[in-house]
Amino acid sequence: MFKRNLVFLFISTSFLISCGGGSSSSPSSTEKPVTLPVIYPSHPYVWDEATPESVGMSSAKLSQAFDYAMQDGSFTQAALIIKDGKLIHERYRGITDSEANLLVASVGRDQNFFLNLFSSRDRDSLVTSWSTSKSFVSFLIGIAISNGTISSINDSASIYINEWSTDDRSSITIKNILDMRSGLVPICFDFLNNELAECSSGAAVSSGGNIVYSDDQLSKCINRSLAEDGVTHPWYSDGGTIYHRGDFKYSNCDTMVLGEIIFRASGQDIQTYAEYNLFSKIGISATWWKDFVSQGQSNGNLLAYCCLDSTSRDFAKFGHMLLLGGIWEGSIQSHNSYVEAIRGLESYGLQFWTICARYTTNLNCDESIISTIGLDGQYIMIDFNRNIVVVRNSLYQPIFNASQEMKMKLFPGDLSQSNWLATPPSGLGANINTNFNPTEFYSLILDAIN
Repeated sequence: MFKRNLVFLFISTSFLISCGGGSSSSPSSTEKPVTLPVIYPSHPYVWDEATPESVGMSSAKLSQAFDYAMQDGSFTQAALIIKDGKLIHERYRGITDSEANLLVASVGRDQNFFLNLFSSRDRDSLVTSWSTSKSFVSFLIGIAISNGTISSINDSASIYINEWSTDDRSSITIKNILDMRSGLVPICFDFLNNELAECSSGAAVSSGGNIVYSDDQLSKCINRSLAEDGVTHPWYSDGGTIYHRGDFKYSNCDTMVLGEIIFRASGQDIQTYAEYNLFSKIGISATWWKDFVSQGQSNGNLLAYCCLDSTSRDFAKFGHMLLLGGIWEGSIQSHNSYVEAIRGLESYGLQFWTICARYTTNLNCDESIISTIGLDGQYIMIDFNRNIVVVRNSLYQPIFNASQEMKMKLFPGDLSQSNWLATPPSGLGANINTNFNPTEFYSLILDAIN
């Protein structure tokens, strides 16, 4: 089971007093210390549970924080907190009547449809990642570097994406892609021509580009050009600001390319590579969705930018692994340098976000923590300084109406023909503002520390 220490725990030396078998002689004056083994951090296959008070927190105040997270109108399915390697609070629920009514008013159907779709939930219920998946893919890149599969994040991506090797795209590094600064045009679905193309507006690209509508979500992500430098583009600040190559532009296509880099470098798709090198090491069971082509990487292309299904407890294991500084196997620690790079982020980078942990009275950010972020509020918050991991997930139900495989097929506005990740509100196309705010939630958690 997990030991609370996050660094080597050296246990104080004790001494043996030798007694002569039945002898009346005095004990030997030479006392030999016994060297006890070093206890290394480990990854929990089942979480040890503890009271908030045992880790210096207030149960009452922590309960108030979770009341906020689970309030009606938040569409929260799961929230949990790990402190000092212990699970100290978790809650799960299905949809409320009023939340179902909000969806009815926004997207139609009847109340029972949503009540049945998002009925009662518990710790074994699946949640989905949406863009939290990007952070998993980033760490797989870090693993590939540690293992020598990839030389460096500063290498040209064209070493693996050879389609880029003979033109200006050869200047794009893996780190450029990790930081969402590839310089490649953002890609969106063109409903008029029923294909992927360069995004035509800032709104279309605001969440990374709606490539979800395409059966093949990889090919166009590879076969796109560099954006023209020093001019305005309709997708960049709504066309009112001059774009300079290397400017930040959040892109789902960029992460799809990272998945392909892992595939070409290792010969394994990200699901297989993660099973061998990450999931099995820290006790995670998780499965990626694919796009709807029959070929690709493995009967479809793995959706690196999104759509990793697991449980909230398993998502917490990923955050806890980062707290431990990497993957521990016995006394061996791996991938620490990549974790340190993530820990040192001051803004978006390496497919991770920094989010405000608490606001000052004048609404400036008092401090930031590292977090993953996914559509509809999928968070793995990692507080390295306080040894805390917080996970929050929205309600979720996979839809399998196009096939029984985890292969995305989305018809706009028609779930009856779709394979889709139904999360409210945005994943259902509902125009609803939830009343969950991650900074407010985390600030209440900090208030619970004694």
